Amino acid sequence: MSAPPADAPARERTMIEAINDALDTMLARDPDVILLGEDIGYFGGVFRCTAGLQEKHGKTRVFDTPISEGGIIGVAVGMGAYGLRPVPEIQFADYIYPGLDQLISEAARLRYRSAAEFTAPLTVRSPFGGGIFGGQTHSQSPEALFTHVAGLKTVVPSTPHDAKGLLIAAIEDNGPVLFLEPKRIYNGPFDGYYDRPARPWKGQPGALVPEGYYSIPLGTARIAQAGEALTILAYGTMVHVAQAVAREKGVDAEIIDLRTLVPLDIAAVEASVEKTGRCLIVHEATRTSGFGAELSALVTERCFYHLEAPVERVTGFDTPYPHSLEWAYFPGPVRLGEAIDKLLSE
Repeated sequence: MSAPPADAPARERTMIEAINDALDTMLARDPDVILLGEDIGYFGGVFRCTAGLQEKHGKTRVFDTPISEGGIIGVAVGMGAYGLRPVPEIQFADYIYPGLDQLISEAARLRYRSAAEFTAPLTVRSPFGGGIFGGQTHSQSPEALFTHVAGLKTVVPSTPHDAKGLLIAAIEDNGPVLFLEPKRIYNGPFDGYYDRPARPWKGQPGALVPEGYYSIPLGTARIAQAGEALTILAYGTMVHVAQAVAREKGVDAEIIDLRTLVPLDIAAVEASVEKTGRCLIVHEATRTSGFGAELSALVTERCFYHLEAPVERVTGFDTPYPHSLEWAYFPGPVRLGEAIDKLLSE
């Protein structure tokens, strides 16, 4: 980890502002960093994550592309192979599927197929998950598809502080990284209970973001909340939902914010589960073959003799993402509370 100086100034930021700050920092620091994507230049991105960067750094460093996800990622692979560090944006994770061949067959394989003569140091940014009533085509959580791909790293921040540090580390990584941004907490964490507008990040843990350069190494989890009664494994938005439910129920839960799914900080997971003896896994994505299944298998394989109860999962449902019912689709307080009660009673 490249931590900021102890006396580095810091300010409270939203996740959008922290991502913008990370991109601004890397554009200024490394002339090989290039941003490309749909509407990211003049307009500043649909969520304003790149606002002002084209004006500041120029149209050759931050530029708009045609609506062609395969083309965006394909161009970025070529840029990376020739020594640049492109950061393509896919406007919504739901739109990434036309670019899968370039991301999986080319970017993730390039180092292996060339015996490390070429690499593809690109960071694909994309907002994912629900929270804006985007329905089936603007709310998907496809992270498990990418964790299955050898050679591709998958990152999901849950706070502005981590978003900046992890994004800088991803851009500096010498391989392809998928950086998924939970849009439900772009402007502030929800409490997980009702369809309330996002609270501002002001005063929230992780909202204070140091100025200038710092990085958080990929593959390191964060203990979002220490506890003894059970372990909750979560990432992105679900970290905040888990904290809200544990606080409301008065449960002494240890909440592990995975931060990076691949590489996974399995040591942090093992240490927590061995301490508590109980494990609850929470994610917004559909249940079947979701990343929670891999986590459940790993916990069972590595911590079996420490478990006091079977591993529990609370996830999205195996349905297309609903529009008006998205708050019923989210893993929320009722389902999490029932799972916690079941784990603690066994």
